[in-house]
Amino acid sequence: MLLLAPPAFIATPGVIVPPAFAANLQPREGWSIQTSDKGYAALLRDLKSAVKTAGMGLVTEAGPTGAAAARGIILPGNRVLGVFRNDFAVAILALSTAAMIEAPVRIYVTEAADGRATLSYKTPTHVFAPYMAEAGPDLATLAAELDTIFAEIAGAALR
Repeated sequence: MLLLAPPAFIATPGVIVPPAFAANLQPREGWSIQTSDKGYAALLRDLKSAVKTAGMGLVTEAGPTGAAAARGIILPGNRVLGVFRNDFAVAILALSTAAMIEAPVRIYVTEAADGRATLSYKTPTHVFAPYMAEAGPDLATLAAELDTIFAEIAGAALR
């Protein structure tokens, strides 16, 4: 007789998922990962404000925390914001139809066990790198401009 236990990663209603489930992000190639002294809600609020101040658009917003809570599962804060602007979309689309699958570029806010939040994103240069040969140097220029904007957004949100 073979007994099968449910996988350990499936959360059950009323269960608090341990902090190890949402371990802090580790350095990765092409990523900017910055820990904040701010709590999750404060960093998320300040990030949205920084996106607006930078003249960028909040195109998408998603995360499992709220939906899990509705099911009785408590997760650390976890939110992905898609950030972009139409002039970049039009310019990139003119260079590479395929590259537009990467828009909007995402910024990730996660909550650590100690309550502090981390802001992470793949740099636009890294995100658009697979399309550089097809699109040419103009895409590299646009991605570098986006790198600067995303670094400014992150800096403002973290202050």
